[in-house]
Amino acid sequence: MLPGEAAIIQQLFEAGLECFHLRKLEVEEQAIRELLDAIPAEYHPRIALHRYHHLAHEYNIQRLHFSESHRWNVDETLWWPLREKGYMFSTSVHELTTLNSISMLFSYTFFSPVFDSISKQQYRGVTTEGFYLHTERKRVPVIALGGIDESNIKRVAAMNFDGAAVLGTIWNEPANAVKNFKLLQKVGLLQKGGSPSR
Repeated sequence: MLPGEAAIIQQLFEAGLECFHLRKLEVEEQAIRELLDAIPAEYHPRIALHRYHHLAHEYNIQRLHFSESHRWNVDETLWWPLREKGYMFSTSVHELTTLNSISMLFSYTFFSPVFDSISKQQYRGVTTEGFYLHTERKRVPVIALGGIDESNIKRVAAMNFDGAAVLGTIWNEPANAVKNFKLLQKVGLLQKGGSPSR
């Protein structure tokens, strides 16, 4: 956890962040609870949980994220009761060919890394000059993730993604998180995307 993280998340919401993906894969449940407790409850419906999905009801969280491996290993019929209760699902893909197999149960998917990752330097972007994501490949809206910053966010729209999400641009400099978010907001698709946590 970062010092003052809850306050930064609140400021991002106040600045217009549509959705915040709470993705802390190595953090214990109690730490997640403490972070959620520190974020005003009015923003909880705009948070997507990547782990500890059982906390969703308690915190009025309506968005659940399922990793690619989880998606492959769970029978889709198990998710229907949650969808019927109003939960929104998201997932992730890393291969373009996988987009065709995404269930319509999902409201959107992340596709990454679009550009060379800022937060994980060993992740190289998979798009090339002139890349275009044809609409017929998208069973659900596709949100670009990976290496997105002020210099390339306009290219995301030109590539026909449905939105953009940022990670390293926001969290590599927590003191400038809100400032960097606002810069990206001016030029790109962030109103349709969001920011995962570090």
